Amino acid sequence: MKDSGRFRVALVEPSAIVATGISTVLSQSGGYEVAGVIPENNYIGERLRMLDPDIVILNPSIVDRGRTQSVRVQYPFLQECLLVGIAYELYPETLLKQFDAVITIHDEPRQIIRKLRTAMDEKTGAQDTAISYELSEREKEILISVAKGATNKEIASRHNISVHTVISHRKNITRKTGIKTVSALTIYAVINGLIDISDSE
Repeated sequence: MKDSGRFRVALVEPSAIVATGISTVLSQSGGYEVAGVIPENNYIGERLRMLDPDIVILNPSIVDRGRTQSVRVQYPFLQECLLVGIAYELYPETLLKQFDAVITIHDEPRQIIRKLRTAMDEKTGAQDTAISYELSEREKEILISVAKGATNKEIASRHNISVHTVISHRKNITRKTGIKTVSALTIYAVINGLIDISDSE
């Protein structure tokens, strides 16, 4: 959920009619903001990163079913999003199970909203109870760079990753540590032996 207080939603749906209908349902509910609609699978990853959604509603027909990887492996950015499928034809059960929720074109508006809320509650609850709050090795590397005063662009160049990925790591670091300011993160890094106090001077 971004600063607007509403969940940002990206629709990956080739049918303009279906996309318009779902957008209308979400807009009228008041709790969702449709950030954009992607009608085909060209550059999905890049386009989703630009939209920065909390929820991705994706037509399973877009997925390359000839590949053995899961949807989230094909599109790594989806790891951080609630992934919802739109079903209006038969799909393999193994494919549908990869989604956090599945809505259909036969669902009433209230059913769609209820499915989204339930899935979001379950995902949030699962994160609160199951995700470790220990920083990953990459997050520690990013934290060290932040504590040493590097900018997001400098960190991206140093670790050969995109600026968006740096920002995502920094969000995760803040979520896990509960620390928002650079100065406090620097103290955290020193206390936890990630850097020497002289490195931050």
